[in-house]
Amino acid sequence: MKLKLFIPVFLLFVSMSFLSQGQSAPKYSNEFLSIGVSARSMAMANSSIASVNDVTAAYWNPSALTLIPWDLELGVMHAEYFAGIAGYDYLGGAAKLNESSAFGVSIIRFGVDDIPNTLELIDNEGNIRYDRIKSFSVADWAFLFSYAKVSKIEGLRYGGNVKIIRRIAGDFAGAWGFGFDLSARYEKGNWIFGAMGRDITSTFNAWSFNTSELEEVFILTGNEIPENSMEITLPKLLLGTAYKFNISEKFSGLAEADLDLTFDGKRNVLVKGDPISIDPHLGFEIGFKDILFFRGGFGNFQQVPDYDNNNDFTFQPNIGLGIKIKRLAIDYALTDIGDQSIALYSNVFSLRYGLNKVEK
Repeated sequence: MKLKLFIPVFLLFVSMSFLSQGQSAPKYSNEFLSIGVSARSMAMANSSIASVNDVTAAYWNPSALTLIPWDLELGVMHAEYFAGIAGYDYLGGAAKLNESSAFGVSIIRFGVDDIPNTLELIDNEGNIRYDRIKSFSVADWAFLFSYAKVSKIEGLRYGGNVKIIRRIAGDFAGAWGFGFDLSARYEKGNWIFGAMGRDITSTFNAWSFNTSELEEVFILTGNEIPENSMEITLPKLLLGTAYKFNISEKFSGLAEADLDLTFDGKRNVLVKGDPISIDPHLGFEIGFKDILFFRGGFGNFQQVPDYDNNNDFTFQPNIGLGIKIKRLAIDYALTDIGDQSIALYSNVFSLRYGLNKVEK
């Protein structure tokens, strides 16, 4: 029975992956959707595919939405990157439809605001006019609509996302995209296994450009004027394995190892390949009375050439804390967005709040 469910989905994923590669597909398309959501997950180096069980499951593994302990759970997150130049925000909600199904809606935005537009800085008489400076934003938006269902197979849950992508660069360019995700979660004893197929049929972004203000500059500088086009985001397969255990009567533990498999060619990750590259990451969580949590993780393993053309092995360390007070959960993560030698750390906070706890 499990094979009958697994084989068609697997074949669909593989066939669409290689079919899309036959078309023009840029590497790292829609990469803002790979950053992650929730400070808990970021503290664990994004190792959440198997263990996630809250509203953020809509992003990590929609099948786990059936595990939220409330009738309705809300989640928010804010993070800043590059010394506050870029902002990254998440807002999500999930609700149980019944004991065996759940629904979720998520909004993700990554953007840079208040960028000066100096195209009209100099008027026709050659005067500098600061009052003519305008501002614009460059932003990527994602809207996720999620559904999850408990399978008749004990321990198995499945789900998926329908997602709409909106990308804008002021009045100069914009794109609309549409795609699907599929996921599954299987739990056996203390072991949890998760799988997330993102963009399983590839996600297509249709770009349109308004170059009327830029044509003269493009011609003078010898740049090619962009034309309306289609951008393809190839499928990605995320696999996770987690193990839950008790340290003592008051302390609990969880460890998870994930693998991100990309199909867009060789990337600078631990396992480089063409067309498949593999990026592993590890995370752990130690809980005290299900109230206080300490978390850590290691990811972004890379080999970086130094000045002598030798490869240095680098990784990204993350740590974080969490507190759960009745309906409210507050999570914090200190994440290194560069390699360990640069140490450009970002502070990430996220909140979750539950309503109408399901009585069992």
